[in-house]
Amino acid sequence: MNVRDRQAQRARIAADVGLGAVFAVALVGAAVAVATTWGGGYWQFGCAAGAVVCVTALLRRRHRTWAAVAGLAVAGVAILVARLAELPAEPGPAMALALSVLVGSAVRALPARVAGVVAAGGFAVVAGSGVAALPAPGVPAVTVLNLTAWLAALAVALLLRRIAARRRAIAENVRRDERLDLARELHDVVAHHITGIVVQAQAAQLVARKHPDRLDGSLAGIEAAGSDALAAMRRVVGLLRDTDDVAPAMSPGLEQLSDLVRRFGGHGPDVRLHLPDDDDDDAAAWPPEVTSTVYRVVQESLTNISRHARHAHAVTVGISQDRDAVTVEVTDDAAPASARRNLRRGYGLVGMRERVEALGGALHAGPQEAGGWSVRATMPIPAGERR
Repeated sequence: MNVRDRQAQRARIAADVGLGAVFAVALVGAAVAVATTWGGGYWQFGCAAGAVVCVTALLRRRHRTWAAVAGLAVAGVAILVARLAELPAEPGPAMALALSVLVGSAVRALPARVAGVVAAGGFAVVAGSGVAALPAPGVPAVTVLNLTAWLAALAVALLLRRIAARRRAIAENVRRDERLDLARELHDVVAHHITGIVVQAQAAQLVARKHPDRLDGSLAGIEAAGSDALAAMRRVVGLLRDTDDVAPAMSPGLEQLSDLVRRFGGHGPDVRLHLPDDDDDDAAAWPPEVTSTVYRVVQESLTNISRHARHAHAVTVGISQDRDAVTVEVTDDAAPASARRNLRRGYGLVGMRERVEALGGALHAGPQEAGGWSVRATMPIPAGERR
């Protein structure tokens, strides 16, 4: 589990602890109020039933559907028992709050059909509380309480559901744009290989007429160029979906990284750039799509730092390679802040991850144990390109 996952887990635990405290206060308050007005042990049933639903609400993340069904079922039974035994009307305040959590959680996260059924079940409980109070005049206070809680849960859940849907749509557009950008770059790569094949085929015709003994070498060159083009297409065949858009695009590489870092350092924190050794020819052998992806990861990471970590004092950009993979890591030393963490999880990371994973790699981004932020991408080097 990485740092971000641990922080999210701690946040969920803290939220549930706070919610449990609210439930406890509601249960004790309702029990005291019933004991004061009704006397005797009339508070016991409502407190026990409310506690069951509250515990169910705290366990909702394990299975939202069954948690909601169980809570609504307990509420329905509580309404019936309270009516037959002439106990205080149910659901009480604590149960109403717990039901709103269960219904809201289900409506927010579950598929539309299941969410609709749970919402309808919540309304049925509200209506049942009103029917159980008949023939009392007017609208019972318990019905007003439960209707208000149900409406509030439904409104908040639908709003959050809409926000999540919008984020998914934006993220999908970002992924599509990144795939299209990468497909354009690879169009250049394939076009380069095809051009080489054509040129060598034309040369082979001349060689066949003048120097037939050298024809094998020309054919071997054509075969190698064709194999390279085929390998490039296979690596990204899943990306080439928008066949109508084949406009050429620039493919920046390592030679532009120094300029990028220098421009960033001119109006931001100091940046230390660590590249593979100058006498290491392996970087020159990287496929163009890997080289350009390294550049894009650095570019997007520096952009995020300039936007969301302006208090950073130092940034390190490191690029390394072993026999099988290229790794690029960008780190900063900015102090942690909750607002910054939320902003740094924007759609730029979605695009970077889409590009890296399209090449069979992996990208990890999040806060570091010692402070600051880290973006680390690892991309495999195709076997044909290794030395």
